[in-house]
Amino acid sequence: MPTGDFLTLGAFCVAIFVITPLLGGYIARVMEGERTFLSPVLRPVERAVYRVSGIDEKAEQDWKGYTVAVLIMALVAIVVGYLVLRLQDVLPLNPGGAAAQSPDLAFNTSVSFETNTNWQAYSGETGASYLSQMLILAVRNFTSAATGLAVAIALVRGLTRRNAKTLGNYWVDLTRGVLYILLPIAVVVAVFFVWQGMPQTLNGPATATTLQGTQQTIALGPIASQEVIKSSATTAAGS
Repeated sequence: MPTGDFLTLGAFCVAIFVITPLLGGYIARVMEGERTFLSPVLRPVERAVYRVSGIDEKAEQDWKGYTVAVLIMALVAIVVGYLVLRLQDVLPLNPGGAAAQSPDLAFNTSVSFETNTNWQAYSGETGASYLSQMLILAVRNFTSAATGLAVAIALVRGLTRRNAKTLGNYWVDLTRGVLYILLPIAVVVAVFFVWQGMPQTLNGPATATTLQGTQQTIALGPIASQEVIKSSATTAAGS
């Protein structure tokens, strides 16, 4: 193996050893409802989510209740995603004129994003409207990754709570995973991406003249916000 590869591998290992205790400790505090440095900003938002959704954050679920909640979330998300992708040609925020996805493609896309496999059998910039990209693909990258994190946390609770019959509350774990972990990362990195010139717009495709004098259509859209959560959420769920 070349020296450069050894150095890259070594730097990666050092980064893992340094980051894991810090990030792991932060995730543990978030999921147990302890105060963090983001609490002054996000705790009011968290309480508002519970109030609007009718969630009692102090009520915990046993393994059956937790499992049913996960399955309900998955079913609703898959059905809504399927419908939006099937109707995206008549829904708003479609300046590129993306056609409605076929039944099998819409089902495959909706299921894949719910299971965090993100299997796109089409060009993301032209095969999905801006509404589909933001409402379905981006949102599901948040919720599916947060669901994977919530299930992992519930498993840890099941192993450590020897005498308890509850595993926590899925809706609370989902909310905290999105608000305190995924969303802050996404906002910071998306701003960096935009600063570096990555498109983040609702304008339609741009037309440019190449050096050869031909016309080229360049797909735009809310790219920066999509890319950051796609990369970080897939990694988080896979971990």
